[in-house]
Amino acid sequence: MTGTAVTTATTTTTTTLNLKGSSSSSTSSSAPAAKSTNGSGSDDLDIYDEIEIEDMTYDPTLQIYHYPCPCGDRFEIAIADLRQGEDVAVCPSCSLMIRVIFEVEDLPAEETKG
Repeated sequence: MTGTAVTTATTTTTTTLNLKGSSSSSTSSSAPAAKSTNGSGSDDLDIYDEIEIEDMTYDPTLQIYHYPCPCGDRFEIAIADLRQGEDVAVCPSCSLMIRVIFEVEDLPAEETKG
């Protein structure tokens, strides 16, 4: 039996009326906000979080790193993708993505097939 994680968000809107009769609104949310990163200027992805590779779990059999996703599944990225400079891990069950912070030279050595 598989459990389902449910995330709820609370949004609050505040309206203020100033002396001249115009109003302004502000909205705040308690849900985690996706971060839009533009560090290299080449991508406009909505990144949920940035995670150090040391905080991820490596599966040597599947050759992937994974990290728990709030939806209950997990973010995954193949070590081959990391070696090619890819740094975005995706969750196969939802639309969230994380940026993996790592140095290529710190990745496990490539296995040679005999």
